[in-house]
Amino acid sequence: MDYFNQESERLIFRALTKKDIESWVEFFDNNNMLSYIGLDINSDPLKIATEWIEKQLERYESDGFGHLAVIEKESGDFIGMGGILTRELLDNKEFEIAYSLKPNYWNLGYGTEIAQKLYGFGKKNNISSSFISIIDNRNSASINVALKNNMKFDFETQFIGLNVNVYRTI
Repeated sequence: MDYFNQESERLIFRALTKKDIESWVEFFDNNNMLSYIGLDINSDPLKIATEWIEKQLERYESDGFGHLAVIEKESGDFIGMGGILTRELLDNKEFEIAYSLKPNYWNLGYGTEIAQKLYGFGKKNNISSSFISIIDNRNSASINVALKNNMKFDFETQFIGLNVNVYRTI
């Protein structure tokens, strides 16, 4: 099992490093979806990118998982992140399939491809019998990805100050 080195049809997944911070700043430029992930849109993009990547490096140490860099094979571009995240939700330990793409890479099927790859990895390696996605209930694009990946609506709750829908693998 090598979580930190994976590939799908069009993508390469690898561990993040602090060298990725500068590229991740682009995620925060002209991104009208930031409110869906609970970020203060007025914060300094470099500060947020740095904190985000440092959080993943901490997750690698504590959980053995976290967001991975997602690289487009054809161009070699760092297009976003995706990973299995350990979450405490309603007093239960859950494993979330999560991803975030830079705006230039939206609507190209990458979200679906990332989620399918991570779910397949998690299932193959018996990480959990079920996986969730926590999605702001206004984020129709991510809800559509969850549904395409055969996830079903489980429940609605509050998470990091947001009204979210939790979708679960079946």
